[in-house]
Amino acid sequence: MDRGNTTAGFILLGLFNHTRAHLFLFVLVLTVAFNSVVGNALLLLLIHQDRRLHTPMYFLLSQLSLMDMMLVSMVVPQMAAGYLMGKKSISAAGCGFQIFFFLTLGGGECFLLAAMSYDRYVAICHPLRYPVLMSWQLCLRLTVASWLLGAADGAMQAAATLSFQFCSRNEIDHFFCEAPVLLRLACGDTSAFEFFMYICCVLMLLIPFSLILMSYGLILAAVLRMRSTEARKKAFATCSSHLAVVGLFYGAATFSYMRPTSSRSANHDKVVSAFYTIVTPMLNPLIYSLRNSEVKGSLRKCVTRCAALTSKDALVGT
Repeated sequence: MDRGNTTAGFILLGLFNHTRAHLFLFVLVLTVAFNSVVGNALLLLLIHQDRRLHTPMYFLLSQLSLMDMMLVSMVVPQMAAGYLMGKKSISAAGCGFQIFFFLTLGGGECFLLAAMSYDRYVAICHPLRYPVLMSWQLCLRLTVASWLLGAADGAMQAAATLSFQFCSRNEIDHFFCEAPVLLRLACGDTSAFEFFMYICCVLMLLIPFSLILMSYGLILAAVLRMRSTEARKKAFATCSSHLAVVGLFYGAATFSYMRPTSSRSANHDKVVSAFYTIVTPMLNPLIYSLRNSEVKGSLRKCVTRCAALTSKDALVGT
């Protein structure tokens, strides 16, 4: 095949074909994406407005919602424009930015989930020392570190991926630019970089995951020592939401990035990518709102306030 360069950009083949079944799936994906953005935006609003939620735990949760909103906003508009208007081309710079932001958000979420597990460990195992061990200063440092570590990984992988020469047929069988998929178009030997990328993924996934397992191992030991059944239930309720989010995120990310190259297929990659870039961000606010009494209380308070304002405006109008 002829060698080329990245100046002409790439063609994203997309997720769906123009059939009735795929049209239904496209509408379903847009609905899920819309619910994801609205759900995370609502969670951000509740945390910002309700002073009872101005704690490190909910600040970290607000950062998770912000990352999920940015992830959906980065992927879905490009996919929708390609399907509805046929704008499937993307420049090399645009492709690089997608890789960078995707890995920044994904890597940042890995470390943010680890910070959230540490927060739960301190709250359950050292409740009296919580203000000291989980101060606002430490919370902000953990948040900034999560963003910076994700950005560093994204910058390295985006720059390295686009440094390769690509074959003349620059068609990406995906709905957004993702480093492993883009490497299939490279004409040169990419084995060294694939090994480097695999090591990066192992470090970005396994180090935070090990910290999460360590935190919840200590939490489990502390909970089992509790004599009060009510205290046990409260501790499990506090941690179950976070564990559900960790399971969804790490399950999809591990399946996508740590599989052998020989077992990969374009269709499987697209389905898994759609799950953790569109579906998982929708589930996160649902999990935290349905299983968290403080969030539900804040939501009821907000709905009651909005209903009161609406009825007041209606009376003034009459």
